[in-house]
Amino acid sequence: MVNEGIVLGHKISKKGIEVDRTKISTKENLPPPVSVKGVRSFLAHAGFYRRFIKDFSKISKPLPTLLMNGVPFDFDEKSHQAFKILKEKLISAPILVAPQWDLPF
Repeated sequence: MVNEGIVLGHKISKKGIEVDRTKISTKENLPPPVSVKGVRSFLAHAGFYRRFIKDFSKISKPLPTLLMNGVPFDFDEKSHQAFKILKEKLISAPILVAPQWDLPF
């Protein structure tokens, strides 16, 4: 059995689940998107981790509205706040219950 490994950007070991620090610096320094393409790219990346982020759809609600046809791109304060919260959640360790390997199956 493996003692330590990286899964979805998180280091899993006997100590529990930790964030892989090598992947964090890129996400920490990510600037807010300035175009529809940037919002789409960010939502695609964040959406991959949506099951680990509680209330993902509620938090990200202002961002998909920027992708609608006929709506001018206005990255307002609500959108910026949603981006900031999602970015923070992406760089923090999720609260998961790790299995107790000592117990019999």
